[in-house]
Amino acid sequence: MNLKGRHLLTLKDFTPAEIHYLVDYAAELKLKKKSGEVGALLKGKNIVLIFEKASTRTRCAFEVAAFDEGANVTFLTNSQMGKKESIEDTANVLGRFYDGIEFRGFKQETVQLLAKYSGVPVWNGLTDLYHPTQVLADMLTIQENFGNLKGRRLVYVGDARNNMGNSLMIGCSKLGMHFVAVAPKILFPEEGLVEEMKTLCETTGGSVTLTDDIKTGVKDADVIYTDVWVSMGEEDQMAERIKLLLPYQVNMDMIKATGNDQVIFLHCLPAFHDLETSVAQEVKEKFGISEMEVTNEVFRSRHSVVFDEAENRMHTIKAVMCASLVG
Repeated sequence: MNLKGRHLLTLKDFTPAEIHYLVDYAAELKLKKKSGEVGALLKGKNIVLIFEKASTRTRCAFEVAAFDEGANVTFLTNSQMGKKESIEDTANVLGRFYDGIEFRGFKQETVQLLAKYSGVPVWNGLTDLYHPTQVLADMLTIQENFGNLKGRRLVYVGDARNNMGNSLMIGCSKLGMHFVAVAPKILFPEEGLVEEMKTLCETTGGSVTLTDDIKTGVKDADVIYTDVWVSMGEEDQMAERIKLLLPYQVNMDMIKATGNDQVIFLHCLPAFHDLETSVAQEVKEKFGISEMEVTNEVFRSRHSVVFDEAENRMHTIKAVMCASLVG
């Protein structure tokens, strides 16, 4: 399959076959790396990473994936983009220097403008609306654990209207999976996107379900997925979110309520599951809780494959870059 020259702005732009191809290609590249084979698919390529938001996995995954295949990388956090220079002008300049551009930031409009004006492939490392590279890693992880994706039931618990809720719903709908959002009704995904995905499911065999009932929502889940309760830029809503979402905390009772002893737990990370971070200690002092969206018991349990999932960011991002720059 030829994806050369393609942007990755949202998985809405990709067919089920193209998404499967990227997941399978990532699995091949993962085996290649594990075998110690040195790659050169991106030799001579230059890639720029633009970051407005802090990052651990996204930056490291892009850099190591690029280095593994011989590319050069520039990490850019102090550009004039959107300050002294328009996004359009920045895109035109960077497109003349680089073969590919990654953007991680706030507005989806920014990554779309970079794609429109740069003339090179642009990859969305995260915006407020979508996080497509994360979902590719999630799908690879699910496939590794169950052998297939179609028909699997993924239950997303918590703030279902954030970029992960949106992107997981899109990915599941595209691949014929059953997506369930278990959340307070005020945090359901945007209605227009829900209806769009439900229509898509009529052709893929998947389904989209929204519920605020935890017990019925998690039943028969293959995957329980959660994310932080407060996204970057929403820190002032911490108290409100804790009160609203504490009943939706992923704990061992929820895992048992699935009725599936082989259920896996996924989280895009970072996760507030213990007191080992300064933010968690601050939350403990202000709100009296040491665990937020997931308990440490679940996070450290045999159900949790979060670190396999984190590693798979690198392999799926490598597949995206190689597919769009080399074909």
